[in-house]
Amino acid sequence: MSAQPEPALLLSEEEEALRAAVRDLLTDHCDPAGVITRTESAARHDVSLWKALAGSMGLAGLLIPEELGGQGATHREAAVVLEELGRAVAPVPYLTSAVVATEALLACGADDLLGELASATTVAVLAVGLHVAPGGAVRRVRLEGGALHGELTGIADASVADVLLVPADDGGLYAVAAADAAVTGQVSLDSTRPLARVTLDGAAGRRLGDAEPAVRRALRAGAGLLAAEQLGLADWLLTETVRHLKERKQFNRQVGGFQALKHRLSRLWLEVAGLRAAARNAADALATG
Repeated sequence: MSAQPEPALLLSEEEEALRAAVRDLLTDHCDPAGVITRTESAARHDVSLWKALAGSMGLAGLLIPEELGGQGATHREAAVVLEELGRAVAPVPYLTSAVVATEALLACGADDLLGELASATTVAVLAVGLHVAPGGAVRRVRLEGGALHGELTGIADASVADVLLVPADDGGLYAVAAADAAVTGQVSLDSTRPLARVTLDGAAGRRLGDAEPAVRRALRAGAGLLAAEQLGLADWLLTETVRHLKERKQFNRQVGGFQALKHRLSRLWLEVAGLRAAARNAADALATG
């Protein structure tokens, strides 16, 4: 039996260039004060930033094949984007639309919707909570008389979706226009990723394919690339902590020079390094199958 190739945990030159481009855009459009202000307002999502990422840079179609208008890239490039979005805590539906929903649509072969996502004219959201593990139990709505009925809770970014991808009790995954559903906000521990309750009361839906394999594929990719987003945030926190400890003084000394804080920073650095290895290994595994 042949040995498995070692995962490539270092970024290539192309991936470094992508990271620099995304970071530059976020530096100009996503300052920390603005993010905090937005979490305390009714407009949680930054539509202009999403248009710049998805439209101007074409990142919404990163995982979509070129023949459908996408970039035909891999999960490694998507992880680079998500790492920077996590670093900036960017309030955009990238993970939910450009990764999770995209993977579900790829599993179903829904080329028309994939083309709309690639062109950034549509935001799609899988109506399954991100807390559900790949292969875990998924709540489904009822299909009665060709219409969908039921309630789904904890759906991330549903408030900004144009299309909801809904699992039904007949085993199918249905595309439902968000305008045909009642979307009500719920309290979320992460204010930058709003959750919502989705209620369907006789909504029309188009069957895309079998829900089980599509949802499993989508949640697997979502779990793997969510780690990249968390890596970006953890790395930013470490960088800002070091900066603060270099600037803060106590007893006329930089507090970063205190031995106890040095030890805590060393442990934190090791934890972030371990997270970086795990996140990039997950992205590489998704990219290489």
